[in-house]
Amino acid sequence: MKLKIINGPNLNLLGTRETAIYGTTTFGSFFEMLQKKYPGVELSYYQSNIEGELIDCLQETGFSYDGIVLNAGAYTHTSVGIGDTVKAIDCPVVEVHISNTFSREDFRHKSYISAGAKGVIVGFGLESYQLAIESYLS
Repeated sequence: MKLKIINGPNLNLLGTRETAIYGTTTFGSFFEMLQKKYPGVELSYYQSNIEGELIDCLQETGFSYDGIVLNAGAYTHTSVGIGDTVKAIDCPVVEVHISNTFSREDFRHKSYISAGAKGVIVGFGLESYQLAIESYLS
């Protein structure tokens, strides 16, 4: 099983960014825990603050991996291009969000990714990523 986690803008700041919402754990340390928890899964990770780079990564990954766990961050609510890419690639994508986007600002209630995703997981903190991985294993 080959899965890639792709994170969008500002998720490189996890651990220091709005800790009341996102917690104090860095994604790097969380990713190491995921690798240990799922030794039979080939996990890789990519993060970019640039929309086009996220699209390029989705295209490069989307025809050779078994699945993608995607947290597009704010681009979830603005990027038709990322949404179109999710629909265009072969491998299934699980959209994840650390916070419950529906309990936040109204603009966060709209996702351009959900319609093309295998599923959507919101509001379980970093455990949202683990739930997404589990969805590929069941």
